[in-house]
Amino acid sequence: MTKNIRIFENFSNGRFRRLKALIRKEAYQIIRDPSSIMITIVLPLILLFLYGYGVSLDLDHLRIGVVMEDSAPDAQSFVKSLTDSRYFDVKIARDRRELMDDITRGSIRGMVVIPSYFSEFRQRPQTIAPIQIIADGSEPNTANFVQNYVQGAYWNWLLQEGISSDLSGLPHLDVEARFWYNEELQSRFFLLSGSLAIIMTLIGTLLTALVVAREWERGTMEALMSTPVGIVEIVLSKLISYFCLGMISMIICVAISTLVFGLPLRGSLWVLILTSGAFLFSALGTGLLISTYSKNQLVASQLASLLGFLPAYMLSGFLFEIASMPLPIRALTHIIPARYFVQCLQTLFMVGNVWSLILFNLLPMLGIGGILFLITARKTVKRLD
Repeated sequence: MTKNIRIFENFSNGRFRRLKALIRKEAYQIIRDPSSIMITIVLPLILLFLYGYGVSLDLDHLRIGVVMEDSAPDAQSFVKSLTDSRYFDVKIARDRRELMDDITRGSIRGMVVIPSYFSEFRQRPQTIAPIQIIADGSEPNTANFVQNYVQGAYWNWLLQEGISSDLSGLPHLDVEARFWYNEELQSRFFLLSGSLAIIMTLIGTLLTALVVAREWERGTMEALMSTPVGIVEIVLSKLISYFCLGMISMIICVAISTLVFGLPLRGSLWVLILTSGAFLFSALGTGLLISTYSKNQLVASQLASLLGFLPAYMLSGFLFEIASMPLPIRALTHIIPARYFVQCLQTLFMVGNVWSLILFNLLPMLGIGGILFLITARKTVKRLD
């Protein structure tokens, strides 16, 4: 019995020493490989600054035209409310035909027509001054912005006129709007919190797939196969090494998002680390699974984009609302780990520690990661064919 225990202890110690040596080997490889640093640090920083500064779903200085068929003081007052707004860049004309070419060329995105009878509303009780909004429908989202922004400015002008002139014919509105979780309606916060999932997908999937494929191309994997190390030890060494690398990148990205871009972190940092680790576990599993089927860097990068980046970008809810997708696509999103990570990130950054949502999204990420690693362990064999 004692002899069997000693054999087990020697075997366990031997596996631990081999695993430790493999992790050290992976660390040296990461330090000596500039591409790993590029993917882990430089690429996330570029994406963060692109989403922080270059991409915005908010529209400021929207180019519109205003046709003033009425030049009375009321019409001029309404036009001034548009020109003073930071949301509009206004081009004024006296005839709508002057602006038709501008809309056709895309120089302006819509026009507001103030008819000749605009000011007659003062003499007509219970009537509202009429306006016409014409928007360029070739870009539906921008057309909706034109309509909603002009309507908001119009109702605000009516309210101010009613207060200043005490007009009985104007509707007196008392609207109090409140927005939860993102009070300033900054799309930057929505984009930055979701972009962290895309960044972690790139690091976990692309990095592991490329590194292992590069080892096959350079012949270092054949040398590793000739050693007494087992498949589990090889998989664990790469998992642990690149897991630590991915978490370092995540910490850097969170620090820049909160300190530079002002992204609020209302949840716990430790819960954020927990959810990030669960997602990175599944992303690394995807990358290692790709590496078992591909021994070429070009093929590995294409598979990483096809199976990792594109599903995370399009089917995670980062940019496109999942509820608006067709039913088969919505069903497909349930096997995309980034779907659950995006919801965790937006909850932690914008709302706080909502455990009912976090646990609901945490368990699928761990389950998908476990399945991927089981498949990888079964498909990875110590053969050179």
